[in-house]
Amino acid sequence: MISDITQGQLATLSFTGRPLVICDVDEVIVHFTRDFEDYLGLHGLWLDTSSFALNGNIRHRESNAPAPEAQVADLIGSFFETRTRHMQEIDGAVASLLEIGRTADVVLLTNLPHTAGDHRRENLKNHGLPYPVVTNSGPKGPAIRNLVDRGGRPVVFIDDSPSYLASAHDHAPEVHLIHFLHDDRFARHIEPLDYVSLRTARWDEARDYVLKLLGASSLPQPAG
Repeated sequence: MISDITQGQLATLSFTGRPLVICDVDEVIVHFTRDFEDYLGLHGLWLDTSSFALNGNIRHRESNAPAPEAQVADLIGSFFETRTRHMQEIDGAVASLLEIGRTADVVLLTNLPHTAGDHRRENLKNHGLPYPVVTNSGPKGPAIRNLVDRGGRPVVFIDDSPSYLASAHDHAPEVHLIHFLHDDRFARHIEPLDYVSLRTARWDEARDYVLKLLGASSLPQPAG
């Protein structure tokens, strides 16, 4: 199901008929984990990266006991409310998406509290990204299906989350999926997904792969 808020945002989008690239934001365009770890430290907590999860892995520094799920939910909510406008770019993300946007329609599909959506739009605009931002909750597959049914072809979806990639595959199996995992601490826990077109930790590799799929080529890089 698509929430009413997400449905309303999707309804405002228009498409040119060019190929469509749908891209996640946290840990794909901007750093989430790095900033969240800093935020946790201010609250006497730390992030255990021994598995790919937040619940159970946010621990109290003094006792090492895991924080209760309700506290984790509150921390994530307050983090997005206070830090979203200041999140920093992952190397190469903005330049790569701007280059992709010369050939394709680009939509940024992000799961964060809807109340932080305008903070996210402000942050991405300040980084130089002009693309529409759709806030989502729950699995991303239904929203991706909506976009696929309205946009051009081919369609590419870029995300770091195995569950969101699986949801996209279930709802829109024709979409090319890119698994973007730039943090080795978490990537080591995730087995390759056989329906993913590319697994990468770098935007230069993701960009070139997307442009190839779209039938374009990367612009020559200046010498020196």
